[in-house]
Amino acid sequence: MYVEMNLADKLTLPIFKKIGKIADEMPRQVYVVGGYVRDIFLCRPSSDLDFVTIGSGIELASEVAEQLNRGKGLSVYANYGTAQVKCGSLELEFVGARRESYSRESRNPIVEDGTLQDDQNRRDFTINAMAISLNRDSFGELVDPFGGIEDLERKIIRTPLDPDITFSDDPLRMMRAIRFATQLNFTILPETFEAIQRNRHRIEIITKERINDELGKILRSPKPSIGFELLDKAGLLEIIMPWVAKLKGVETKDGKGHKDNFYHTLQVLDNVAQKSENEWLRWATLFHDIGKPVTKKYDARLGWTFHNHNFVGEKMIPKVFKQMKLPLNEKMKYVAKLVGLHMRPQSAGEEGVTDSGVRRLITDAGEDLDDLMTLAEADITSKNPLKVKRQLEGFTKLRKRMGEIADADALRNWKSPVDGHRIMEYFQIPPSSAIKQIKDSVKEAIMDGAIPYDPDAAWNYVLKIAPSILEMKE
Repeated sequence: MYVEMNLADKLTLPIFKKIGKIADEMPRQVYVVGGYVRDIFLCRPSSDLDFVTIGSGIELASEVAEQLNRGKGLSVYANYGTAQVKCGSLELEFVGARRESYSRESRNPIVEDGTLQDDQNRRDFTINAMAISLNRDSFGELVDPFGGIEDLERKIIRTPLDPDITFSDDPLRMMRAIRFATQLNFTILPETFEAIQRNRHRIEIITKERINDELGKILRSPKPSIGFELLDKAGLLEIIMPWVAKLKGVETKDGKGHKDNFYHTLQVLDNVAQKSENEWLRWATLFHDIGKPVTKKYDARLGWTFHNHNFVGEKMIPKVFKQMKLPLNEKMKYVAKLVGLHMRPQSAGEEGVTDSGVRRLITDAGEDLDDLMTLAEADITSKNPLKVKRQLEGFTKLRKRMGEIADADALRNWKSPVDGHRIMEYFQIPPSSAIKQIKDSVKEAIMDGAIPYDPDAAWNYVLKIAPSILEMKE
């Protein structure tokens, strides 16, 4: 249905009238659709500039590029019937109105030319199915056939047509529903959510990369826990992230139970999100306890324990990243490092903040020390106020002592002050495990404050300890 509303005053970007004029000259109907229209009503800035035309989207994009850029900035994706035009800082996406049909075995649709109504029918959600005309005679007129405005007011996520068909046709829409619910703090309509649950295994035909893109957007949301709780309730989490799903649940023995590590993780994730927008710190937070299900044991005296879960979790990260097809680069190493170290600040605080402990923490965390401290402090979720108070006081003392360590900045960028080649040359020895032992001894002496972090002091220490180490190795 056509809604009696004109939004001409909301279309303030000059590009809209330019595209409308080009379309009129062809002549061709053209509409701005999707996220940009939705965000007008949400009063949110939007960079989603998607255009639908009746006919070939590639033809319209080519003409836009020709008139605005002398043909430059045009990218054509003939297999998908789409094209992009880069115009200054804007990226304009064009597609012809189309109808789609799918087979059960494929995520790739059979596409045919269609009407605007056909195109709106194939949209994922009612709030993304609205269109605004850009042609001169109807500039600013809204086409909202599924009550998208009303759903925005009700804060509802629902599909334009049968949700089972919508999600079976393109299973990534299940992830998108949860992502929009998280970003916008909307509710997924019960009938729509039940369809996600019924179709959850269809997600297995979607590439890991597309799934990760949606997971990243959920993680970057103001309150990421909303999305991961919905993923769990929908049955998607155990399919796409079984390591996180296994955190869920409480086991009781002899009247002793442990906390639900899944909901604990979500609380820590929200705590971190309040302090940092670093997406990879949020990934590290999501994974920080994945070693717990593997290490869980019951001790009659101690109760439930998760000894060394941080080190086990650190070793799991490369396998998790590989299976999820997350980047196997410095980002993976960063996440693994934080998972392995996330208990250290708490241990250092509880041990009375010794200079040795502080130096080791600074050296091991390096340039990621601030992120590690953010994660460690967010990890305090106890409902025991005395325990929380004690832990926070420990962190306060730790931060104070880190600021007082004279060589803290140098320790963050730790590099051994002694060179292995110099040791071999001086003592006339070949490469061996003794070299590493000597260098490790120097590091321990610096950590303990026995010698300063200084090349001359370190070399003098080598001259003192090396003979006995070399003698033992003979």
